[in-house]
Amino acid sequence: MNYTELKANVEDICEQTFTADQHAMFAEQAEQKIYSTVQIPALRKNQTGTLTTGNKYLTMPSGMLYVFSLAIISANNYTSLLDKDTIFIREAYPNPATTGTPQHYAIFDETSVIIGPTPDANYAAEIHFGYYPQSIVTAGTTWLGTNFDSALLNGTLVEAIRFQKGEPDMVALYEKMYVQALALLKNLGDGKLREDTYRSGQVRREVA
Repeated sequence: MNYTELKANVEDICEQTFTADQHAMFAEQAEQKIYSTVQIPALRKNQTGTLTTGNKYLTMPSGMLYVFSLAIISANNYTSLLDKDTIFIREAYPNPATTGTPQHYAIFDETSVIIGPTPDANYAAEIHFGYYPQSIVTAGTTWLGTNFDSALLNGTLVEAIRFQKGEPDMVALYEKMYVQALALLKNLGDGKLREDTYRSGQVRREVA
């Protein structure tokens, strides 16, 4: 389902014409809820960079929400750093002037990651992270619209019926349909696509 089809379906089901801004609001609010609830492939992204000598910080990629993994690359070999918190980094490596091969990382603030120990050389690095993909409103088509349009449509309808101040029974009906679609998506995104994930810190659920 592309964005044009989504808008047409919403107006047909709600039996009302909405403005372009209203359609965009409904779709973007639905996407935000879905993307914050289920970890689907479209939320994953890789980026390479460099840990520089004497610099204990790494600037986060633009739009990053959370880290799946951070690794240094040497002679084509990947070594994953261990995810800790800032307090651990400060306690384990109290003197930033003490350098070595990076072993740990932590989210420091909204724009940077702190590394421990401070790198003793330049290291190629790869960060695997979660982010919000481009909205179907601007992209026209998205992974969600193409592969699981039931969740997107029902989520958008929930926002639309609330905007209409619909009857409680209709609001409840749309929410029920949305929850059912979301449960199926979670079974895929947090279940089948992650059933054998090595890192136990990622969201997982059992599947039949």
